[in-house]
Amino acid sequence: MTTHTEAEIASQPECWRRAVENVPADALPSPGERVAVIGCGTSWFIAMAYAALRERAGLGETDAFAASEAPVGRPYDRVLALTRSGTTTEVLELLGRTQTRSTAITADPNTPIMTAADQTIVLDYADERSVVQTRFATTQLALLRASLGEDLTQAIADAEQAVSAPLPDELTAAEQYSFLGTGWSVGLAQEAALKMREASRSWTEAYPAMEYRHGPISIAGPSRVTWMLGAAPEGLREQVEATGGTFMESGLDPMAELIRAQRVAVARAFAKGLNPDEPLHLTRSVILSS
Repeated sequence: MTTHTEAEIASQPECWRRAVENVPADALPSPGERVAVIGCGTSWFIAMAYAALRERAGLGETDAFAASEAPVGRPYDRVLALTRSGTTTEVLELLGRTQTRSTAITADPNTPIMTAADQTIVLDYADERSVVQTRFATTQLALLRASLGEDLTQAIADAEQAVSAPLPDELTAAEQYSFLGTGWSVGLAQEAALKMREASRSWTEAYPAMEYRHGPISIAGPSRVTWMLGAAPEGLREQVEATGGTFMESGLDPMAELIRAQRVAVARAFAKGLNPDEPLHLTRSVILSS
């Protein structure tokens, strides 16, 4: 029987197509705006990726914050809140404290976020039944990438490959994983590590690729995987392989490579007798009592 998580992972290429065909004209940050992007957990890591991409595109200063740590008093032209559930306490509290113009991206139009933000974008077709976020996270990033003028044709083709290609045994049977990224894929590396922890309780870490050599490479070795999302810095593969560890770099778009990490997380959950739809100690939304 297919789990919700498996079905949601497999649906990502189609969700991305739908997102890039329906980019809102006026709700997202305009060129030149100074923007704070906020979220919790997965949404924070997607915020990191978007912030790096927007600045790389020269469209304005863009900062990403965990909602609980965002500096409310700093001057911004817009706050962009990412929240699948629309009920996350820290996001709602921050929007309630700021006077800055705000936009929220959510999956559920029947939640408090609809009135907490000045404008909302609803991606209800990418909502999920699993507690573990997969397709909503990547679909909102596909939307955001398209809003920056990116052509996601190749990324979607890579995603089609990522959802169907066999997974190498060394990925599903590893003892430990270190996910690496550069620029915007640093956030995706953090998200890949989070997915592995949530779904399969695996030992994972995540770093900017160049920082990996400043200490964390000491963990590399046999039965351990160093997994690059995007293009690796020169010489890194050789250094990891010299330790006896496995170095993984596919050449796929980093969002598509994240899909492969999601699939490995599910495979490892099954191997451990875990249900990836219901990760231990987690719920769909973190709602704190007042």
